[in-house]
Amino acid sequence: MVSEIDPETVKHQLENNSHDAERLQIIDIRSQVQFEQGHLPEAINIPLDKLPHRIEEIEWSQHIVVACPIGQSSIQAARLIQSYEDVPHDARIQSMAGGYDAWEYELVEES
Repeated sequence: MVSEIDPETVKHQLENNSHDAERLQIIDIRSQVQFEQGHLPEAINIPLDKLPHRIEEIEWSQHIVVACPIGQSSIQAARLIQSYEDVPHDARIQSMAGGYDAWEYELVEES
């Protein structure tokens, strides 16, 4: 079962990423165009349709949070990530509740 994490907690953990023992890794599954228009700080863009081919880019030792537009596709993507054979049993994978619609903070834009 994939659990969800609220945007406020994501924001707080991102602010403390350099101090926390367990770093947060944001996987943004939106399209590259959407990602470039604005994304969460430190997020990496792995569009959902590319996820099976880019799974090796995920750093399993970090707390993984998957983000999408409204929080539905990210649940499916987190389930997909969890289903991979090589995922460590202690990997922490969550979906950001409400997705970008629920994110009320500043986004990073690509120049």
